[in-house]
Amino acid sequence: MREPAENTSASCGDPERSIRAQERFVALWNRIATGGPIPVEAIFVRLSRLYGEAHRRYHTLDHIRHCLEEFDQAKGLIDDPDAVEMGLWFHDAIYRSGARDNEWRSAELFREWSEGFVNPAFGERVRDLILVTTHRAAPAAPDQRYIADIDLSSFGLPWDEFERDGRHIRAEFANVSDEGYYPGHLRFLLSLLDRPTFFLTEHFRRRYERIARANARRVVADLRARGYGVA
Repeated sequence: MREPAENTSASCGDPERSIRAQERFVALWNRIATGGPIPVEAIFVRLSRLYGEAHRRYHTLDHIRHCLEEFDQAKGLIDDPDAVEMGLWFHDAIYRSGARDNEWRSAELFREWSEGFVNPAFGERVRDLILVTTHRAAPAAPDQRYIADIDLSSFGLPWDEFERDGRHIRAEFANVSDEGYYPGHLRFLLSLLDRPTFFLTEHFRRRYERIARANARRVVADLRARGYGVA
């Protein structure tokens, strides 16, 4: 198992929330484990340290908590909920702003940490689910559609919360100028708005389609008014 970089900002903030998160992660891992004894608590600590890296503002454990709350609402509709939940825990484990291989590296991290401890077929499903969160193409498999929708569910938040998340994501690109950041951001928003539906599952369309489209359109209109276009 590869040791990730040490980070002193691993704390989840509220100790009780941290304990609940660890208990949930440990219970999940114990459900899917097929190999010998593994220090699951240590894996959680290592994963938490990654999400607590100093450069992160949005891609933190708070994002994972939000995803898990949405997952809990949809769990009964998902074919392999343990695989989707594990995919959510790991999908942003590796995050460097602007890198195009974050999801691949996150999937590889899960493979390294789980190899020999989970069923190979299960591990492959989890890795495929993590890769879906690139949002570069609409997946066809139902569970892949659910994880994609869960990852984007914050688009359905009330405007003030959605706008706050946008500021947090922008802060992760502190070394990138507005001229370097916003054209790519605009391109991503337009790619979502150009889809027949923003969300890929009926569950999330019912919950968030209208609000998500309104939020994205509001940002697009603001960026265009400020003179930004797609590079």
